Amino acid sequence: MTPSEQPPKQHTIGILLSGRGSNMAALANAMRDGRIDEARIAVVISDQPDAPGLARAAEAGLTTQIVAKQGRQRAEHDRAIIDALRAHAVGWVCLAGYMRLLSPVFIAAYRGRILNIHPSLLPAFPGLHAPRQALEYGVKFSGCTVHFVDEGLDSGPVIAQRVVPVQDDDTEHTLAERILEQEHELYADALKLVLSGRYMLTGRRFRPLPNDDR
Repeated sequence: MTPSEQPPKQHTIGILLSGRGSNMAALANAMRDGRIDEARIAVVISDQPDAPGLARAAEAGLTTQIVAKQGRQRAEHDRAIIDALRAHAVGWVCLAGYMRLLSPVFIAAYRGRILNIHPSLLPAFPGLHAPRQALEYGVKFSGCTVHFVDEGLDSGPVIAQRVVPVQDDDTEHTLAERILEQEHELYADALKLVLSGRYMLTGRRFRPLPNDDR
């Protein structure tokens, strides 16, 4: 086999979740369907033993693991997750509804290789209940953001965003569900771009590069 015929390198992905895992399932489907053919999910980890996303991942044939807090401090808990990720040779981490703020210990271990998706157009409405925040503020457009994770709350550099109009009769539930539909597409597109390495990050500014720039 010549160098040009070598199969592309597969990146190993670890997914952290706390809830139902719909974005995890969307990423898994994108890999299964060949839309992200350069990656595979090595392990799905949850801090919640009863997270529906764990059952969903298992049904999809993915390896799952529970790393519950069990009274541990945040950094200690994160070290346990890091150990689990390293045991599966994880190179990239995707947060998919993971409801804990990562410690500096975790960020240092995977700096520049942690992605998150948030249901607002950051920096607007970080934190919990972003669709509710958008409705209470009265904005006409909301959406979702894929960003790198740093030590702050939803504060890392923005990779990609998608706009979702807010309708006059929207409730928190209807707006959240329409945003979620866009999250499933955007996360897969953003992950594929980042794994390709075809981008520049200057300060906080993320810029995709054409194929011939690398």
